[in-house]
Amino acid sequence: MTSPDTQHENAELKAQIALLAKLVEVSVTLSSTLDLKQLLQYIIGAASEILGADAASILLYDDNMRELHFSAATGVAADELAKIPVPLDSSVAGAIFRENRHVIINDVSKDSRHFKTVGEKTKFQSKTLVGVPMRIKDRVTGVIEALNKRNGKPFTEMDARVLAILASQAAVAIENARLIEALQKAYDDLGKLDKMKGDFIAIASHELRTPLGVILGYATFLREETKGELGEYAKAILDSAVHMRKLVEDLTNLRFLEVGQQAMQREKIDLRELLNEVRKELKPLADAKGHTITVEAGDRPLLVNIDRPKILNALSNLLNNAIRFTPDRGSIELISFQKGHEAWVQVKDSGVGIPKRDLDRIFQGFFQVEDHMVRKTGGMGIGLSIVRGTMKLHNGRVWGESEGDGKGSTFTVALPLAGFTSEIAATGGLRPLALR
Repeated sequence: MTSPDTQHENAELKAQIALLAKLVEVSVTLSSTLDLKQLLQYIIGAASEILGADAASILLYDDNMRELHFSAATGVAADELAKIPVPLDSSVAGAIFRENRHVIINDVSKDSRHFKTVGEKTKFQSKTLVGVPMRIKDRVTGVIEALNKRNGKPFTEMDARVLAILASQAAVAIENARLIEALQKAYDDLGKLDKMKGDFIAIASHELRTPLGVILGYATFLREETKGELGEYAKAILDSAVHMRKLVEDLTNLRFLEVGQQAMQREKIDLRELLNEVRKELKPLADAKGHTITVEAGDRPLLVNIDRPKILNALSNLLNNAIRFTPDRGSIELISFQKGHEAWVQVKDSGVGIPKRDLDRIFQGFFQVEDHMVRKTGGMGIGLSIVRGTMKLHNGRVWGESEGDGKGSTFTVALPLAGFTSEIAATGGLRPLALR
């Protein structure tokens, strides 16, 4: 029989795990859609739930009017709130925005900064409040508030820290959605389009690191300090956070590839070695779905002059895609062989297949065959873009083949063998490199 102290400690650990699980859930949701209205409603709903508040709201700064405006709220009519401008110099939200710091008020009626107009027009009585600024880099873009903690409890510094994590995620999500809208409007201006897309990737990959680092830190601590069922929960949260970190790293890699900033550390490697390494790395994921992965590497060495981590990452992306898009108990083949003066690697699966009209488009950044709001598989649609960019860096190629829905897919990577360049000579063959 467990003691009261042990029961209390277990209850606290469960509460912390539940909190981390919700924060990871918010991160995953924000990465899967760029619909601004849905994102805002989800964030304020999460804020109310996590903090145990009756209501939450997001106020964004209008640079033209020099005022804050409600963009989303729970508990009251959002349309009515949107009509009420909130001044910077005579409101709690204005103070948070101007001073760039969080505020906790556990008796709003006694605070002279309280902007009473909102309560008078919406018939909502604010009793307690915690608010934090939303930032993109060093720029404050708005404020997120939680109101009236349930059961008459006061808001705490821990509440402010949790809300700050949500605010950081909210700021990134809002900025990303705005950038995507701007990208669509600037479609005819390719130069502007590419620049803004680069800004979007840079902001997302940079700003998500802060809240994700906090989640990883807490999850790692909990996994080390807990055992049994609680330890398994903590491990699940940590795995999800690590997956999020991989998405952020992919965004960074894609950005570097597009602007040509990827440094290369080439070495001569037998390409066959990487196949078994990739298979071993992703075997737990394949086993979880009951997949069979076979490797056919042949007897002859396939020496290539490559950046090992980059090619390994590209092959991992291809195999990961095959696993994700193949129904349970499917089969996947990793095949390598020499074709002329090139080393070819093929990843074949028995999965859902790809419509022929999309075989070229799947290598575009953020393109996904499934609609992003109803798709069954995860990811951001950038893995194949990274594969293509990596192959170009190595003077190689990648392409996909499929007979259509339900008929599986084959992705082929072609890299020049060590001692040859992929430049096509006048004779139509591959030209040997000048060896020293």
